[in-house]
Amino acid sequence: PQFNMTMTIRVRIFLLLLVSVLAASVAQAHNVSAEDIALISGRSGFDFLLYLWLGAKHMVTGYDHILFLLGVIFYLTGMRSVALYVTLFAVGHSLTLIFGVLNGINVNPYFIDGIIGLSVAYKAFDNLGGFDSVLGWTPDDRWATFIFGLFHGLGLATKLQDLGLSEDGLLPNLLSFNVGVELGQIAALSVLLVLLVFWRRADSEQRFGVPFNFVILACGFALASWQFMHMVL
Repeated sequence: PQFNMTMTIRVRIFLLLLVSVLAASVAQAHNVSAEDIALISGRSGFDFLLYLWLGAKHMVTGYDHILFLLGVIFYLTGMRSVALYVTLFAVGHSLTLIFGVLNGINVNPYFIDGIIGLSVAYKAFDNLGGFDSVLGWTPDDRWATFIFGLFHGLGLATKLQDLGLSEDGLLPNLLSFNVGVELGQIAALSVLLVLLVFWRRADSEQRFGVPFNFVILACGFALASWQFMHMVL
């Protein structure tokens, strides 16, 4: 797809406002709320429903995860392709989520969230044909989705450890959290897929697909810049 230089001023203003709102939201996407910390504090033992809910909540409110997945599925048309890429992402973040918490791997949260922001920008740049234009080749989307899934999972692992998890029932609670993440992911993707289907039927993808990916690109860079800046300050 090619960028339409005759896009109306109204649409440009809308996209600018959208970028500003999403950038501000994305910059705070990975914060652990005081409410979640209070729920976990002092608790021990296996609590399936609590961790299931926390996992689903984290995914649904994690704008960085949603933006990355939106970029991944944006131009996919078959359910088999969607299922493949979503599975690769899920396997990647599940591995580092569980391994990271069990082994106490705690990465600087600003650094890992900066990488996650770059993953959002990466996918949008890929959707815009940037790699083919600049490098003359495009990285394998499957490997990229899996590898970035590892980083997203490491971000989840880092934030989970900030909650002060009890060793009692740790593994089953982690598995419950991971199931919640997957359920939240399915819920978010279902909404996104429905919106994309209606969008394509309205013939809007050709007109707005490229500028919308510029929005995703800007949000990814906004998140990465905000996180890296706070890492060095």
